[in-house]
Amino acid sequence: MSESELNINELKKVRLEKLAELKEMGIEPFGRRFERDSMAQNIKETFSEWEGKTIAIAGRIMSKRRHGKAGFANLADLSGSIQLYFRQDDLGPEKYELYKKLDIGDILGIQGEVFRTQKGEISIHVRNLYYLSKSLTPLPEKWHGLKDVELRYRQRYVDLIVNPEVKEVFVKRSRIIKEMRNYLDDRGFLEVETPMMQPIPGGATARPFITHHNALDMELYLRIAPELYLKRLIVGGLEKVYEINRNFRNEGISTRHNPEFTMLEIYQAYGDYEVMMQLCEDLISAVMFKVNGSMQIDFEGQQLDFTPPWRRVTMLDAIKEATGLDFSLIKGDEDARQAARQLGLEVKEGASRGELINEIFEQFVEDKLIQPTFVYGHPVEVSPLAKRNLKTPEFTDRFELFIMQREIANAFSELNDPIDQKERFIKQVEKRAGGDAEAHMMDEDYINALEYGMPPAGGMGIGIDRLVMLMTDSPSIRDVILFPTLRPRINEP
Repeated sequence: MSESELNINELKKVRLEKLAELKEMGIEPFGRRFERDSMAQNIKETFSEWEGKTIAIAGRIMSKRRHGKAGFANLADLSGSIQLYFRQDDLGPEKYELYKKLDIGDILGIQGEVFRTQKGEISIHVRNLYYLSKSLTPLPEKWHGLKDVELRYRQRYVDLIVNPEVKEVFVKRSRIIKEMRNYLDDRGFLEVETPMMQPIPGGATARPFITHHNALDMELYLRIAPELYLKRLIVGGLEKVYEINRNFRNEGISTRHNPEFTMLEIYQAYGDYEVMMQLCEDLISAVMFKVNGSMQIDFEGQQLDFTPPWRRVTMLDAIKEATGLDFSLIKGDEDARQAARQLGLEVKEGASRGELINEIFEQFVEDKLIQPTFVYGHPVEVSPLAKRNLKTPEFTDRFELFIMQREIANAFSELNDPIDQKERFIKQVEKRAGGDAEAHMMDEDYINALEYGMPPAGGMGIGIDRLVMLMTDSPSIRDVILFPTLRPRINEP
């Protein structure tokens, strides 16, 4: 009976029997330190340097085929895979018996010579093998792999083993973050860490997670953004700072949203939103070229071009292009509500012109923004931490970067007027009292920090998960988060 015809429990039973046999032979099935000096892909890429040499390599057995007194297996490590050749006359009966007991998924240490087979495949002629870990649960069937998408997310450890392209996504993710750090470090930015548990959540419009600190007997919130703490550092004289870390928002889950996600936030004293816009364009295009080797990528069948300069358009102009409505001519709240109703929107009682401008943009414009596009000039009602525009004070010096219908970055000329900031916080508190659970709370200490004086500054947040999605052609945010948040299964193993 083939492995595919046996159920998992029967297969586990067979493997447990092999485990016992190995122990009876005096073999430790869960080995210890193994000194390796080679990786599979490097051997294949520089074969001429390795041919005939004895090497030590370690990895997981992904396939096996035996022909009498000789056999082959495929070993995979982080870099790739390579063929192993076993021959009883070379190994001796005892070691060859170990080879015969190998199961797909076992982790081995191998010593042997590098050679090329008659069919031209670069291989290792095994002279010695060491058990490093016996696999007791069989991997998914060879030809079908782990295809159940939800199971892949739940058992990412198996997903990484059997789907090499998944491993490549997370290796690339690491490179993207590394290149971001390199770019900012080279330009004099200081990487810092700010609290993830905060007494007052701030810096974004979002519903927080709430926890309780027993010793202090106080309510704390998992941060929704590090913004207000990073700007406290600007007040303190750390003029160029950034943080790459997790934010937590108690909101819905979708292909673009996970309750726990990674952000890059950057603040620069004496800058503004235009400085941030240029930094955003330079940073992302530089990382794109470093990691992908090109300014063009394909995402879900659409070619995206990151070659600077990127398009820049005001929110009002974008709305006019998409709907024909010219909000520069629609001045009052009631006129704005009437215009929104004509577009088919359900208008909330008391909705302001600025709120409706933002809602119309989200409903009628965002899905048309494919290529990298900076949208700037947001209403002050939806930008409580951004500086007002001098010429049109009902709007702010703020931009969002959109690529492939999704927001990738958000930036402001930071509001450094403590009086204006307190007034905006009061309006947010009123919204919160009216039932808006995502409105800002009053942060008196932040107001106190601003009263000491914060220099003019530009600040920006970039969603790393969404950027990685674009750069790896991944359709869901769960594809780029190693362990995404999932609803628990009953009787989940």
